[in-house]
Amino acid sequence: MAALVALGGGAVVINRFLVGVFYDDGLYAGLALALAHGLGYVHPHLPHTPAAVHYPPLWPLMLAPIFGLLPLGAAALAGKVLNLLLAAAAAGLVSWHAERVRLLGDDAPIWLVPAVVGGTAIAIPILATQAVLFSEPLFAVLLATTVILADRPPPAFSPRAAALLLGAVIALALLERSIAIAVAGGVTLWWLGARRARWRELPALLVLPAVAAALWEAWLLSHRHAIDPAMAINYGTYFETVKETGLAAFGRSAPDLARPIAALTLGYIPSLPLFLLFGACEIALGLYGLWLLRRRSSIAAILVLYLAILAIWPFPPDRFLWVVLPWLALAWAAGVNALWRHRHLRLPVLVVTILVTGGYASYEIRGFANRWWGSTAHAISLNWSQLLPWLGAELPKDAVLATDDEALVWLYTGRTTVPFYVYGYSGRETVEPTPADHLAYLRRMGVTHILLSGPAGESARELDALLGAYPGLLTIVHGWPGRRALFVVNRER
Repeated sequence: MAALVALGGGAVVINRFLVGVFYDDGLYAGLALALAHGLGYVHPHLPHTPAAVHYPPLWPLMLAPIFGLLPLGAAALAGKVLNLLLAAAAAGLVSWHAERVRLLGDDAPIWLVPAVVGGTAIAIPILATQAVLFSEPLFAVLLATTVILADRPPPAFSPRAAALLLGAVIALALLERSIAIAVAGGVTLWWLGARRARWRELPALLVLPAVAAALWEAWLLSHRHAIDPAMAINYGTYFETVKETGLAAFGRSAPDLARPIAALTLGYIPSLPLFLLFGACEIALGLYGLWLLRRRSSIAAILVLYLAILAIWPFPPDRFLWVVLPWLALAWAAGVNALWRHRHLRLPVLVVTILVTGGYASYEIRGFANRWWGSTAHAISLNWSQLLPWLGAELPKDAVLATDDEALVWLYTGRTTVPFYVYGYSGRETVEPTPADHLAYLRRMGVTHILLSGPAGESARELDALLGAYPGLLTIVHGWPGRRALFVVNRER
């Protein structure tokens, strides 16, 4: 039932938006095309097609046959259908396993697990990430499979064979998303704790994840220097991010962890003190539920390590949280179900539960009614559909274009592109280049044209700084309504 709910909700959001509207989806598509055409694991839109070192290769490898066999529009649609099927499979696996191990407690009603998983599987933010070529649905399937094999090894397998199978799935997860290191660590902790310290099978469990990590690490060390330092945050290895931020992001990222889910469930509360009060209660129930799950399932240890990584990561946690939202909701429901047994706690638990579930239901109803899952993607797709025809017809074939959504532009025009907006970190603070550094980066990339795709945002700010420092550097070649413009770079300046 949870799978059917996820399938039905996901089918609603299937769309024909351009590939690349959310940036990462365009990069995944470019990597898939490069693999399909024998170029290797490279970014085909960048000058000199440098090797890809930011994204592990499993998701582009899965997309490669689709993009190799079908035209771009059909391949994009097929990829979105694949994401729909993966998301439905993940919801079904999570619900089935949570019920068979009685994750919410032996006294939990049988309808509660599919209600929680199915309800969160169609959360508007999840549907928004599912409706583009993001890697989250595949990661959700691999995570669910890992938890299933860790909690209940297949009885037909010997202990060592079961450990080897579990290690193989973890290895795939590591090659799909780097944050799967939390999956490997959490399962190991569970194996040595709840699994009664099965040391004999530990080598079989870890050998394939270690091989996968070593191969990916060797690739990174061999190719990381091909990425220009100015693009390190978006295209470089995660070592570059850690090098620039260290642990300084903790003070900003850790308090931000609760924001996305609190906004999803309690954002309708107008009073800040009440919002904070009930938000604290919601968090407390979730943490209590995680504590209860520590002996029931490996997912507890995985989620603790997963959230610990997000607490020191400088990027917004939203996308990372949505992919594990059904598991987080199950932990929360486990806390609610356990406290419900205590008569003197039933009233406060009931109040918090009504506020949280009612707020979430209200958000979902309004989201489906107003198609929130696609509003941003639709606006970006519409904007680019107005710019791309002229670029594809008039921009010189040998042009190197600095722009936003550079992978999207390459996919639909074939022109070499680089990101115009570049940035870095100094501790927890975002740092933008000086005009001199920015110009030096553009020169290194051989940029001939700059496209401002919208009048506001970071790119417009950096362009204004560049024009202010070098008044004769750029000349407008073509303009569109809404202060969108294409500039040619004057080489003599």
